[in-house]
Amino acid sequence: MHMKRRLATAGIAIGFVAASTGATALTAQAEPSTPDDTTVTWSVEDLTAAELAELERLGFDVANRHGDRAHVLGDGAVAEELRALGHEPRFHDTVYKEVDASVQQQGTYYGGYLTVDAVEARLDEVAAANPDLTVLHDIGDSWLKTQGQGGHDVYALCVTKLADGDCATEPDSAKPRFSVIAQIHAREIATGEIALRWIDKLVEGYGTDAEVTELLDTTELWVVPIANPDGVDIVASGGNNPILQRKNANDSNGNCGTGLGIDLNRNSSFEWGADSTNPCSETYQGPSAASEPETQALEDWLRALHPDQRGDAPDDPAPVDARDVFISLHSYGEYIIVPYGYTDQPAPNDTALRDLGAAMAASNGYFVGTNDDTVGYDTSGTTDDFAYGELGVAAFTFEIGPGFGTCGGFLPAYSCVDDTLWPENEGALLTAAQAAAAPYAD
Repeated sequence: MHMKRRLATAGIAIGFVAASTGATALTAQAEPSTPDDTTVTWSVEDLTAAELAELERLGFDVANRHGDRAHVLGDGAVAEELRALGHEPRFHDTVYKEVDASVQQQGTYYGGYLTVDAVEARLDEVAAANPDLTVLHDIGDSWLKTQGQGGHDVYALCVTKLADGDCATEPDSAKPRFSVIAQIHAREIATGEIALRWIDKLVEGYGTDAEVTELLDTTELWVVPIANPDGVDIVASGGNNPILQRKNANDSNGNCGTGLGIDLNRNSSFEWGADSTNPCSETYQGPSAASEPETQALEDWLRALHPDQRGDAPDDPAPVDARDVFISLHSYGEYIIVPYGYTDQPAPNDTALRDLGAAMAASNGYFVGTNDDTVGYDTSGTTDDFAYGELGVAAFTFEIGPGFGTCGGFLPAYSCVDDTLWPENEGALLTAAQAAAAPYAD
């Protein structure tokens, strides 16, 4: 049976649609001269659904898939194991990009990405420096903290021009709300940095940028930069060779070595239960719905922010005057994904969700669609399905960055954040936030 290696852990972002969709098609590249023990991305094609399920069951890190094609992360030995199973893996891309150590400082890793402690310090600094614009909330605990083994609080920062009653954890707020989470999958490291850039844009733009000023005068903007802090600690512990940890740090469900944890984006309580029951799988859904403290923190926070605006039946639409928008930031694939993920049936507000997705895509050029349109498979227990399915919030998943190159994959070079990934998503986030008052309106 396939045994996971230290750097071949975690993951199933997404990938590949035909070139006609505007996204990057799956193509293998010429293999560079790399050591056999280096983790790279292998392209595996002509997979049946049963073969793909078998790869995941055996513990292969299937990081990106669409139809009969997939990305698998691993070293040369992993490629040999794939060949032994009858597949023909081809080199697709490096995982680890070149690191500019000259810009790296204390509290950073992999060329400049902030550690969890550094992010927490940044949030404290922003809140202290902007008491008229921000309120910092502790919304729950990480798994390790609940076990008395260190760990972290999970933090959410509210940004608005504060008036009486603003930034309270009460769904009947005077202002509409736009909420964003990042790094629920720990190794998707650019997403946390983009969340921080979004915070900076808001607090620095008030009073100087007309759009930002109007936004903060009328809307509450909530941000969770790191939804999976224990997992990010594991990632950052690798320094310039980050550990490819996807899940949280819960090791109580089986001895999986470096594959420990529960996929927090398969653990939400809405339509939970149709993903992996194998604790060593990167999409392990956990022993029960919302079993993880991080999941509970996010769900309680979303319920405290957003009024319940939708009926209980799957085909009950949110009313046209429903408010609020939610985005979960992920990597990679260059997609804006709309609910539902758990079924190939479109959400009852599908047209309005796609319209808002298209408005956001005008800035980043991403392909808009459901799971069926984009990644080609169902996902149960996801945070965006929860936000829309339980509360009627207009919810989206961003899959940030391409599937190849210096700025692609889970570990883009740090320079890509400011050069490419933030600039292309800045306008998309602004468009989403500006729609919070009436996301379903024509």
